[in-house]
Amino acid sequence: MKVMKFGGTSVGSPERMKEVASLVTKSGEPTFIVLSAMSGTTNSLVEISDYLYKKNQEGANEVINTLEQKYYAHVDELYTTDEYKQKTNKLIEDEFNYLRSFTKDLFTSFEEKSIVAQGEVLSTNMVVNYLLEKGIKAKLLSALDFMRTDKNAEPDLHSIKEKLSVIMKENGAYQIYITQGFICKNAYGEVDNLQRGGSDYTASLIGAALEAEEIQIWTDIDGMHNNDPRIVDNTEAVRQLNFEEASELAYFGAKILHPTCIQPAKYADIPVRLKNTMEPEAEGTIINNVLIPKKIKAISAKDNITTIKVKSSRMLGSTSFLRKVFEIFESYQTSIDMISTSEVGVSMTIEDSSHLEDIVDELKMYGMVTIDKEMCIVCVVGDLDWHNVGFETIATNALKNIPVRMISYGGSNFNISFLIKSENKKEALQSLSAALFK
Repeated sequence: MKVMKFGGTSVGSPERMKEVASLVTKSGEPTFIVLSAMSGTTNSLVEISDYLYKKNQEGANEVINTLEQKYYAHVDELYTTDEYKQKTNKLIEDEFNYLRSFTKDLFTSFEEKSIVAQGEVLSTNMVVNYLLEKGIKAKLLSALDFMRTDKNAEPDLHSIKEKLSVIMKENGAYQIYITQGFICKNAYGEVDNLQRGGSDYTASLIGAALEAEEIQIWTDIDGMHNNDPRIVDNTEAVRQLNFEEASELAYFGAKILHPTCIQPAKYADIPVRLKNTMEPEAEGTIINNVLIPKKIKAISAKDNITTIKVKSSRMLGSTSFLRKVFEIFESYQTSIDMISTSEVGVSMTIEDSSHLEDIVDELKMYGMVTIDKEMCIVCVVGDLDWHNVGFETIATNALKNIPVRMISYGGSNFNISFLIKSENKKEALQSLSAALFK
């Protein structure tokens, strides 16, 4: 069985929903489908929640009414029979009456997650009704019946596999199974979401639970490119990536994937294929546990980076210096991307600067603190094991005319990262492409 995930743009209109239906039924084999909400819907649902937080029921109802009419308009375009038009109209009516019910009581954060979850509920019901109208044996499975997180808000893999196994045994005679991406229940039985990676994470978790043949993530681009096509001309889709290479690219700026979402597939040794809904025949990118030796695959860049340097001669030789520094970042739940140390100091980069002032204030207890903003991390990814002599030299030489603030090499066998000013990003990406992909 294959697991196929389609994002918001892939189900963003009745025409796109029909295209998705054609894709998932093409093989005639049993397939498990994960769908996001229709593009724009989640933003509207968040806006509704925001009005309710501000106790503006009138504003919330206005957005609800506008979104409801949008969905009613889709029904005539999507279905041809009165039976399924009426069935789907009733679903839409019930869903939006449910949303209106939140305007009558006090509003909480748990209710916000219930509201946001309705986007996926609507899209999956609409697509399954379309498949049923076309005579396809399709079954809608609610993600809330099996997708679980534990007390640490991490996916409960054991529970997911156990519950999904029972559900699949009870529903074993269908060609297409459809469920919602992103949404789940937490350890306390409340409606919640998977946060990082969203619907991609759902697909990876389901694929691992079902021991799927392949997990396919369908978006609006033909796989992961070897550089940013918005900045560099003539980029190409990378046809194969190791899971570690894909995670590095995702972490350092490639927006097509979240770095954690493919981990369940990696550990279950299930390949993940990135495909383009607009060009279904394109090969896309396959991600697996295969490593092609001595090959550089791609370049990515992470923007909005802040550098923090702590210099402290009085802490020279202190075994607790780094521990104290890292504990400050931990206390503010702020991740460090790059780090460089010397005898008297340490330089670190962060992406989340929401607690920057507080972090700097505490760091000043241990030394002089210097801040550099508007920085960028450029990452070269591939088989960069230190035994592959010369790869780091090629990358460094490509940046010989660009000021480099920090270099990270050796923490991973799959990347070398350069910290530069954001204003030099375009030149850096173009220079690296010219040097590495001749």
